[in-house]
Amino acid sequence: METKRNKTILWGLVLIAAFSALSLGAEGIAEATGQTLLMTVLKKGTVYALLAVSMNLLNGFTGLFSLGQAGFMLIGAYTYAILTIPVAKRAGVYQYYDGGIVQFSIPETFSGVFGDLVGGVIGMVITLVICGLLAAFFGWLIGLPVLRLKSDYLAIATLGFAEIIRTFIQYESFAPLTNGSNTLRQYPTFKHLYPYVIIVGLCILGIVLLVNSTYGRAFKAIRDDEIAAEAMGINLAKHKMLSFIISSFFAGVGGGLLAMYMSSVQAKGFTVAMTYEILLMVVIGGIGSISGSIIASYLFIGCSEWWLRFLDDPGNNPGGLKLLAPGFRMVVFSIFIMIVVLFFRKGIMGEREFPDILRQRAKKTKKEAAGK
Repeated sequence: METKRNKTILWGLVLIAAFSALSLGAEGIAEATGQTLLMTVLKKGTVYALLAVSMNLLNGFTGLFSLGQAGFMLIGAYTYAILTIPVAKRAGVYQYYDGGIVQFSIPETFSGVFGDLVGGVIGMVITLVICGLLAAFFGWLIGLPVLRLKSDYLAIATLGFAEIIRTFIQYESFAPLTNGSNTLRQYPTFKHLYPYVIIVGLCILGIVLLVNSTYGRAFKAIRDDEIAAEAMGINLAKHKMLSFIISSFFAGVGGGLLAMYMSSVQAKGFTVAMTYEILLMVVIGGIGSISGSIIASYLFIGCSEWWLRFLDDPGNNPGGLKLLAPGFRMVVFSIFIMIVVLFFRKGIMGEREFPDILRQRAKKTKKEAAGK
């Protein structure tokens, strides 16, 4: 077991390094060709890959139907923005609230010790960890009452939590901290793609190790049959709470990364529709497949943000027909989603992972070679 885990870590780090190198190449191609939408898809797709995998950990591997992802993302996004806005810029951001009640910036604090570049990056990464920890705390807090519920009732309760968080953040009494319904902006972000790839890759690697551990097997046992799992000695309450907290942690980190990608944060953008989008990625990729969630994230963002955009342009309208117009892209996109769901009932990957497919192909090749 120890050897398998070390091998997983090694291959994971190799893949992260390889994709980081590819991301540099992709940036070069995007700059040379002027394809700004390519970087949009890659950055947003990378962030959403983490969000989809974190949701799959809960819904796919543990069998807990939660719809509170947008709430944890919102906590992460606002935590990152609040803790990283430079002190000199806070008066302009919190212009209606005398600069806000937080009068420090974590990246600036570390920059004073390690220098602007290194200290700034360290401060940003530490802030992302804080985003995850704060989201995990709220996950524990909300999990105490709601994890006793099952199926649709759990989904409704977590959905209500997400809406409550959004309302509280916009509440006037908390405005000196959250800036109310106004936008948080001017915080530091990663300009390049590879930091997103490295951070998301390490997070997903951690989830892969968790899924393949004894805890992961306990999660799957709960998903398959709670009564049988309890009879085997698995503490249902403990493992459900653990899965919920870990999923919340990575959703918080993903929310912080999403704040970086967007360059500004406003609570009204974190709606129920955002949770449904992530759930759709999980379903399209395959409930219970980490590889499927990653693939579906890039496909979803690619279709919605880039490949189908020509359908919104009336200038592409052949023969003067009035079919092509703003919003038509989403009609076609919805049809594609329906086709995928109809013909891939278990998603693109089902419950399989890339290593499983490679092993199956290797066995098939060996059998064919032996037959000859």
